[in-house]
Amino acid sequence: MSQQLNFLVIISDEHRKDAMGCAGHLIVKTPNLDALAARGTMFTSAYTPSPMCVPARAALATGDWVHKSGHWDSATPYAGEPQSWMHQLREAGREVVSIGKLHFRSGEDDNGFSEEILPMHVVGGVGWAVGLLRENPPDYDAAAELAGDVGAGSSTYTDYDLTITGAAEAWLADPKRQDQPWAAFVSLVSPHYPLTCPEKWYSMYDPAEMDLPVGYGAGLPDHEELRNIAAFFNYGDYFDEQKMREAKAAYYGLTSFMDHCTGRVIQALEASGQLENTVILYVSDHGDMMGDQGFWTKQVMYEASAGVPMIAAGPGIPAGGRLATCTSLTDIAATAREVCGLAEDAVSEGLPGESLRRIASAPYDETRSGFSEYHDGGSKTGAFMVRWGRWKYVHYAGMQPQLFDLEADPQEQTDRTMDGRNDPEVTAALAEGDRRLRAICDPEEVNARAFADQRRRIAELGGEEACRTAYVFNHTPTPDEQDQMREGSPL
Repeated sequence: MSQQLNFLVIISDEHRKDAMGCAGHLIVKTPNLDALAARGTMFTSAYTPSPMCVPARAALATGDWVHKSGHWDSATPYAGEPQSWMHQLREAGREVVSIGKLHFRSGEDDNGFSEEILPMHVVGGVGWAVGLLRENPPDYDAAAELAGDVGAGSSTYTDYDLTITGAAEAWLADPKRQDQPWAAFVSLVSPHYPLTCPEKWYSMYDPAEMDLPVGYGAGLPDHEELRNIAAFFNYGDYFDEQKMREAKAAYYGLTSFMDHCTGRVIQALEASGQLENTVILYVSDHGDMMGDQGFWTKQVMYEASAGVPMIAAGPGIPAGGRLATCTSLTDIAATAREVCGLAEDAVSEGLPGESLRRIASAPYDETRSGFSEYHDGGSKTGAFMVRWGRWKYVHYAGMQPQLFDLEADPQEQTDRTMDGRNDPEVTAALAEGDRRLRAICDPEEVNARAFADQRRRIAELGGEEACRTAYVFNHTPTPDEQDQMREGSPL
C-alpha cells in the first residue's frame, strides 16, 4: 500500500507550538489544524533542529543535525548537498514538487525537487551575513521594524501566502496528479513577521483581551548568553504594553490566516479525490517567543522558540492521537522515505530520523531525546538543548547550563541548576542531560568547529566589513521583492 500513497507536507513559518486550538490555547482560532489533529496524531514534544529559518530548513532537507551537515547559520544555506530526501524520492521515480518558501541558497542548485513553484530562497544566494559576526557583533538596527510593522493590513508576506495557496490548489486539481503517486512540500510564510495582518483576521482578536507575555515585567533571565541574545535582537526596546497586546492580536490573526490557507490546501486535496490516499504532515520550522521571558522571535531554547507544532494524518496514523515521544523536523526525511516505499539503506544509515507513522503507532518512548542547537546571530557561544520526559537541559559551551522541569514549570520560569547542590533528583537530571547531549555530539568540539567555519565564511564574503555593510533585513524579501532588487528598483 505504501507504494501508492501520496505525501503532503504543509509547513508554516514561526508558528509556536501552543498557538492552536488543538493544543489547548484559549484565544487563537485554528479550526483547520484542529480538524487535522482530530483525524490524525499530534506530537506534543516536537522540536526544531535549530531555532532559525535557514539552518532548520537545511536540517529538514538533509534529515541530519546542523552540526553534522555544517549549515550553522543564516548565511550558510542548503545548496543541494548532502543529498536531500527530495533527491531520494525523485531518483526513485516520484514527482516531488515544492510550492512556496524554501530558504535554500538558490533555485539554480539541484535541491532535489522535480519542480520549484514560487520558491523563496535566501537573499542573493548569501543570506543574512551580519549574523556571522558573533565574535564582534554590530548593532542590529533592523530590530526596530518588528514593533513598527504591527497592525492591520496586507503585507508582501500575506500576499505571497495567498499566491502560494492558489498555486497549491491548482497543482492538486490538475488531472496529472491522478497518474502516479506524488510528494509535495507546500511552504507558507505566515505567521512570520511582519506583524501586519489582513483586517479580516486581525479583527478576530481584540488587543485589550490579549494575554501578556510570560514573565512580563520581570526582566530577562539571569544568564550571560541570554543577555547577549537580547542585547543583539533588542526587539523588546520598542514595545510598550499596548504595542505588545496589538502584536499578540496580529500574531494570532496571522496564525488564523495561515490556518485558513492550510484549510484551502487540504480542501483542494479532498476535492481532487486524494485525501484518503495521502499522508499529510503539518509542521513549522520553529516558534516565536512573542515577548515571553523578554524575548521576541526565536534564537533561544525555550519551548515557544525551539518547540514546533507537528500533526500527521492519513493512512497508517492513529486518529485523535496525542503522543509525547520527542520528535524532530529531522524525522520528516525518514517519514518521506517510509511513506513513499523507499527501502532504508546506506543513504539513511547514521541519520537520527525515524518515520513519524511508526512513532505515532508505538507507545510513548522516553528514550528518544529532543534536540536543538543554535550557532547564529547574536550568540557568543553555541547553545544545545536536550529534552526527555519532564526535563529540559540547555548546555551553553563555556557557560552555566539551564535545567527546567516542564511538568512542574511548563512556562520555564525557574532554572533548577542551582538546586543541584541540595536536590538529588536535580543532580541526576543534570547528569542525564549531559549524558544524552554527549551521546549526540561533543558540544565544545562542535562550538569550536562552528566558529572556525564561520570565520572561513566571513573571509569568503570579503571580511567583516563586507558582512557589516551587506544588505541588512529583518525578514527575507519575497521572490517579487528580490526580483526588484536584482533589477535595481527600490522596494
